[in-house]
Amino acid sequence: MFEDINDLYQQVILDHCKQPRNFREMPACSCSAQGRNPLCGDKLQLFLAMEGDTVKDVSFVGSGCCISKASASLLTEFAKGKTRADIETMFGQVHEMIKTGKVVGDVGKLAVFAGVYKYPARVKCAILSWHAMMSALKGGNQPVSTESEQN
Repeated sequence: MFEDINDLYQQVILDHCKQPRNFREMPACSCSAQGRNPLCGDKLQLFLAMEGDTVKDVSFVGSGCCISKASASLLTEFAKGKTRADIETMFGQVHEMIKTGKVVGDVGKLAVFAGVYKYPARVKCAILSWHAMMSALKGGNQPVSTESEQN
């Protein structure tokens, strides 16, 4: 059974890598943030259209490894319609899960990244888009880098 779940998770990651959701620029965005992971070469720009405290729309562009692209794709699916507080809460849960493999709370489809902790070099790939999201929500205008991320 455990192998079946791992296979399913790999299929979801590959699907989001090959056909990323919300992969487009958003010229009329409320805020955006850039992120980079020098170790793997991942680069992305995340765009948010906010309506008050709620994410009305979200998209991203960039290039990177499959885990990075899939993470950004799944993040954009999750974030639509969510409030800043919802996203901040989920960031904490996802960050913990990616670093330790422990799933706390209902992370939905994001659970596909629970096994990333086994591959320390990929932790930064999986969390990059989340750091960009947090920066965009805070109005950060400096690119975020995974170099400050502690494994």
